Amino acid sequence: MPESPEVQVLVEFLDQQTVGRTLDDVDVLEFRAIKTRTAPPTGLVGRTLTGAGRHGKHVALSLDDGTHLVVSLGRHGWVRWRPAGSDDAAPADEPPALAEFGLAGGDRFEVTDAGSWVSLGLFVVDDALAVPAIAKLGPDPAAPEYSAADLDVALGGRRKQVKAVLQEQESIAGIGNAYSDEILHLAKISPVVHAAVLDDAARQRLYEATVATVRGAIDARRGIPIDRLKAAKVEAMRVHGRAGEACPVCGDTIGEFTFSGAAAQYCPTCQTGGVQL
Repeated sequence: MPESPEVQVLVEFLDQQTVGRTLDDVDVLEFRAIKTRTAPPTGLVGRTLTGAGRHGKHVALSLDDGTHLVVSLGRHGWVRWRPAGSDDAAPADEPPALAEFGLAGGDRFEVTDAGSWVSLGLFVVDDALAVPAIAKLGPDPAAPEYSAADLDVALGGRRKQVKAVLQEQESIAGIGNAYSDEILHLAKISPVVHAAVLDDAARQRLYEATVATVRGAIDARRGIPIDRLKAAKVEAMRVHGRAGEACPVCGDTIGEFTFSGAAAQYCPTCQTGGVQL
């Protein structure tokens, strides 16, 4: 699943490559991806791109008429860049394009979705906040103004597992399954403990780990080609996706459990007092 560090670097790339360029052609190949049927992406032909921004895990491209093309990446969505003159056919091992956007000069970009169902969404709106998922987003740990008080609001006195809170977009924007595992490992907090029982010291560790993990990952991904960002994310994980391997901190075997239908990883020694989840 795309998460804020990789999406931030993707947005920075798109901002660098597309601003000031006109959309010469738009071809939607999977119409289920269109979420604003009265304002389809094909209506953007002839418009000039003026900027790219990120809202949580969503990409928002602004245009010269004041509208925004919002790409909600969903569970498996991404963007593929196709330089002018590149082969029209995508490699067989890459996910299919759901829509293609041709730019003046011959470059184009494609939005892709690798899932068995269409999770990616395309919106053409006057304001990115018109997209319901964006309107509901909580504060973003990548933002310089994000504070420990913001995290305290998200945690509150809730009888909800802290891993679930970290992934709850309405409370904290941009974090998914992978980075929540990494944050909790760095903070030395069990993923299944309820937010309500965290003391002040644990909340401070969680805040520091959240900010360090998200911002550190953004810095580490900059300069990596966008088609390598997902692989770079996987390679950088300390515990997520590392079940059965040695914890890089204490050497214990990293454990795994199922959380909301997905596999999550943790270190029993660092996080759960030796208890296997």
